[in-house]
Amino acid sequence: MKRERYLMPDFIRDALSAKRLAAAYDARPPYQRNDYIGWITRAKLPATQQRRLTQMLDELEKGDAYMKMPYRAKVVGK
Repeated sequence: MKRERYLMPDFIRDALSAKRLAAAYDARPPYQRNDYIGWITRAKLPATQQRRLTQMLDELEKGDAYMKMPYRAKVVGK
């Protein structure tokens, strides 16, 4: 069973750019990037979308969480 692939809406791209977090987003595994987009865009209320977007941006900025779970980036070559 394949996961649904989500296209990135402009408002998410704009937020990543404004916060200078596009590189941190791009460094995450593809499944995480897709999960974030789907999770944000499936919210029914704009306030919920914004809250989820803010959580994603905070997690990318800190670099130690993914969907409120601990996250550590893999080090290439180890």
